[in-house]
Order: sequence, then structure tokens, then C-alpha cells
Amino acid sequence: MDLEKLQRDLKNSYNSQLPTVNERVENIVNHLVQEWHVDADELNLHEIKTLANAILDIETKTLHDEVETLLAQKEQLERILDRKSEALQELKYRVFNAIEMQVNPEDALTLSRLHQVKLQSIDLFDLLSEMVESAIITALEKDKDGYIKETTQEMIKELTFEAIKEGSLNTIRIRKILSTILQSAIDVAEATPTRAEEILSSTLMGMRAGLVRSIDRFKKRLAYMPIEAKHILIEDYDTIIEDLNQTDVLFSQVVQTQASQSLSSTSKILLDINKSMHYDLEELVHISKEAAEIMKERFSTLAKSAVKKADDAMQSPTAKEAKRMGIQAWGIAKTALGSALKTAKDAMEHKEK
Repeated sequence: MDLEKLQRDLKNSYNSQLPTVNERVENIVNHLVQEWHVDADELNLHEIKTLANAILDIETKTLHDEVETLLAQKEQLERILDRKSEALQELKYRVFNAIEMQVNPEDALTLSRLHQVKLQSIDLFDLLSEMVESAIITALEKDKDGYIKETTQEMIKELTFEAIKEGSLNTIRIRKILSTILQSAIDVAEATPTRAEEILSSTLMGMRAGLVRSIDRFKKRLAYMPIEAKHILIEDYDTIIEDLNQTDVLFSQVVQTQASQSLSSTSKILLDINKSMHYDLEELVHISKEAAEIMKERFSTLAKSAVKKADDAMQSPTAKEAKRMGIQAWGIAKTALGSALKTAKDAMEHKEK
């Protein structure tokens, strides 16, 4: 059967004037049987696909065009949003720079407080990589007293904490933040090989301390979270509990992944430091499990009610269709398996004879 000719004929013969989808589909299938002399039950996969696509193209054209128009509008809005977000960030920088100009440059305490407010006000994640690189390079340049490890560790701890604290504690986000910080430190370490061990060791220690501080803050805030925030926690309850119970694994995986993508000398340093930090990670494990336990105590009941809501959602038309197709898929697989087993059994019996 020529599928291109079949598709053209189906589209030309489709009667869009009939009142319902069922009537229109029945009409075109009857046309297929009469004009092409085929049994509707004996169509192969490609013929069924051609029939379905021809009907879908006609039936969904109006909605498809509307979706395409809306997608184009969405993309345009996203571009505008990106430009406005950049402009917003730039304006924040200018405001803080203007404030900083009014502060005595010798007043380190006030400048430190201003920079802390600045970190909390800007979108830190967008410039995290550049900030880490700049901070470490500055520490190297100003290291006159041999305190680079302590200084870098403290800087990385603050940057890690500020980047993590206001967002979700899900694995993907934390992994991205830690990977971004570590990769920036690796770039500087590989450009300064004589200081690589100091840079990477203090970076990992700072990342660990910042992560511990973020989880500790999360634990303390559980008791005072507003209803809206609790709702978010409940929706993601199982994921957050699971993530909290494997933060040490996540941390080590980030180090190992970055090590595998680095120079062999850098990789060895990272893996050695990661191995030696085994006991240091016990604090991370302890604080994470404490947070998980508090969350279980406070939200397990609410989480069960969320499951009930999810069960209700499973009654939606989309969910019912997915369930129906799942049952069909199981039936097809079972039939195929039964057929394969029967064929194998027949072959074995034939061989024994």
C-alpha cells in the first residue's frame, strides 16, 4: 500500500461536517475499507500510524495552531524576562556600588556587613562561578601571612551557604551548586599547581561547612515555616527525606565526578582529600539525619493527606487514560511472554522426541 497516496486520500475524504469525533472517525474508516479494500483489523503498524496521523492533523489543527502561537508568545516573554532580569541585577549592583562609595574604605566591618547584605539581595547563583574564582585569586594575591587555607575555607563556606540557603534542598540543585564551586576552584588550582593542594583542601572544607550550615538552618526553620512553605515541603516530602539521608554520598559523588574530569595530578589531590575527609563528613551526616527526623515528626501526617490528594488526582481523565494504556501494555507484554515460552517449550519437546 502506497502510504503517501493513502494519507492524501484520507485527508481529502475526511468529513469534518459530521457532528462528533466518533462519527467522523467511523466514516473515514469505512471509506478506507471500501476504497482501499482492506480489513480495518488487519492494518499493519505503518498503515495504522498513517490513518491516525491523518485524523490527528485534521482534528487538532486549530488547537495545534493555537498552541504554536502561545509557545511563540511564551518564548518572546521569556526573552523579555531574561533581559529585564539582567537589567534588574545590573541596577542592584549599581545601587550597592553607590552605597559602598558612601562607606569609608578603611571601615572593614561596615564593608563586610554591606557585602553580606549584597550577597543576600542579588541572584548569587548566576555569578557563583566568577565569584569563587575571584575570591580565591584575591586570597592568593593577598596571602602574606600564610593563612590562605583558613581564609579560603571561610569564603567558600559563606558562598556555599548563601547559594544554598534560600532555595530548595533537592539533590539536583545542591549538586549543581557544589559542582560549580568546586570546578571554579579546580580552574584556579590547575593554573597555580604549587598551591593546588591548599586551594582544593580549603575549598572542600568550606563547601562541607557551608552545606552543614545550610541544613542546620533548614532544620531550625522547620518549626516556624509558614503554611505556604510547608505545602511545598509536603509535595516534595519523600524526595527531601531521601536527599537528607544521603548528603554525604552526594558530597563525595560531586568530588569524584569533578576529579574524573580533571588533570591526573588534580584528580589525585581531590580523591586523597575526599578520602581523608571521611570523618569530617560525620557532622554532615548527623545534622542531615536530625533534619530528616524533625521533618518526619512534623510533616508525616500532612504528607499522608497529600498522598490522598494525589490519589484523587489519579481519577483525572489523563490519569485514567494512562492507567488504561498501562494495563494494555501489561497485557501485550504478558501475551508476548506467553507466546515466547510456548515456542521455547514446543522446541524443547520436539528436541526430546
